[in-house]
Amino acid sequence: MPGTAPQQTELDGVDGGVGLTALLVAAARAIETHRHDSLAQDVYAEHFVRAAPACTSWPVRIEQVPDKDDNPLWGRFARYFGLRTRVLDDFLLQAVGASARQVVLLGAGLDTRAFRLDWPADLVVFEIDRAGVLAFKQQVLTGLSAAPRVKRVPVPVDLRADWVTALTTVGFDPAVPSVWLAEGLLFYLPGPAETYLIDTVDRLTTAGSSLAFEAKLEKNLLAYRDSTIYTATREQIGIDLLRLFDAGPRPDSAGHLRARGWSTSMHTPFDFTHQHGRGPVPEPNDALEGNRWVFAHKPRP
Repeated sequence: MPGTAPQQTELDGVDGGVGLTALLVAAARAIETHRHDSLAQDVYAEHFVRAAPACTSWPVRIEQVPDKDDNPLWGRFARYFGLRTRVLDDFLLQAVGASARQVVLLGAGLDTRAFRLDWPADLVVFEIDRAGVLAFKQQVLTGLSAAPRVKRVPVPVDLRADWVTALTTVGFDPAVPSVWLAEGLLFYLPGPAETYLIDTVDRLTTAGSSLAFEAKLEKNLLAYRDSTIYTATREQIGIDLLRLFDAGPRPDSAGHLRARGWSTSMHTPFDFTHQHGRGPVPEPNDALEGNRWVFAHKPRP
C-alpha cells in the first residue's frame, strides 16, 4: 500500500538482530532515567521503546518489574547500561572541554547525546549507523518535536560499507580535533573489521583527539552462556547476545593504539561502580567480568 513502505523500512532497522539491542539499551536508559538515584538522564529513551512493536511490553521504570532490582536483566544489566552511559557522557564532555570540536558516534543506534548534553555551541555531532536505525530514531524524535542542542549530522551508512567517504562528504574535517565513541559496538564485529576501524580512526584524527570503546577480554564467550545476565536476556526478551557477538579472536586494539603513539587507559565497569557508589558489582559466573572500557588520547607533539 502506498505510504506504508517508509515506516516499515524505519522499523526494519531496530526490530531484529543487532538493531534490537539498541532498544534494549534504550529501555535500560529509560529505567535509569526514572531512578531516584539516576546516574544518567535520557528523557527520549522510553519513547523509542514504546514506538517499536518488538518491545512495547518492556518496562521503562524499575517499578514495572515484579522483582525489581533482583531481576538480572532489568535490574543488574540495565544498571550496567546506565553506568556506561554516565561514564561515556563524562568522557565526551571532558574531551570537548579540552579541544575536540567534532564528535563521531560509531554505530550510534538510539543515542540522543546531541539532544540531551550541554555542548559547546560550535560543536558538530556526527551519528553513523544504518539508514533504518537513524530513520526510526528521527521518526520518534520528530514526533516529540525534539531539537538537538548542537549541529547534528546523521550519516546513514553501514560500517561495513565506505563510511569514511560518507562521513567526510557531510563535513567531517580530519584536521580538527575530534572525539570518537564506539559504545557497545566492537564485539559484534569480526576481529579484522575492528582492526580496520581502529586504524581508520587513527588515520582520521589529528593530535588532541580522543576515542572511547568497549571491549571484551574473554577467550571463550560461551563459558558465560549460563550466566544470569545472558540467560535472563534470552528468556525474557528473546535476545541471544552470544549469537550476535562475533566468536572469533579479538585484537588488542588498546595495544595497537599505544603502538601508534596514543595514550590509553583500561577500566572494568566495577571501577566506576566504586567511583559513583552504585552500579553492578562482581558476582559468580559473571558475564560482565571480561568487559573493559578503554579511553585513548592522541597527544599533541
